[in-house]
Amino acid sequence: MVCMANLVYGQSSVAKFDRVAYYEVIGGTDLEAMESQIALLDKSSLKNKDAFTGALMMKRAGLLHGASQKLKAFKAGRVKLDAAITRESDNAELRFLRLMIQENAPGILGYNDDLEKDKDFIIAHFNSIPESTRQVIRDYSRQSKTLSQSDF
Repeated sequence: MVCMANLVYGQSSVAKFDRVAYYEVIGGTDLEAMESQIALLDKSSLKNKDAFTGALMMKRAGLLHGASQKLKAFKAGRVKLDAAITRESDNAELRFLRLMIQENAPGILGYNDDLEKDKDFIIAHFNSIPESTRQVIRDYSRQSKTLSQSDF
């Protein structure tokens, strides 16, 4: 319900992506809000919606019950996110999505190989990121193990 208020429809009734709402959802633990955001992304015309969907699927995996269900959801999200980054490796926002997931993923998943590379890329290309996301990154850096406030 909350996500519906964050959705803007054009005449073609294609969902317009709301970065602020997305980052609020991915930063939280509300499974229903995550599923709603994934559904909205599916209807979106956003160029990189697979990256945003994949990151959210990976975050959502940690809230599911049962190890096999968690692993399956994480892997499906990883495929989407990593494929999007491969297609558009020069997109710093997509690298930030991956950095957030890598920092918070359980070590047993082995999903942390690109932390330093992504950090360096985000810092070097910070000004190419939409302002609303730059603020999210600044806020995230307050609690990040990889990024620091002094980086920005």
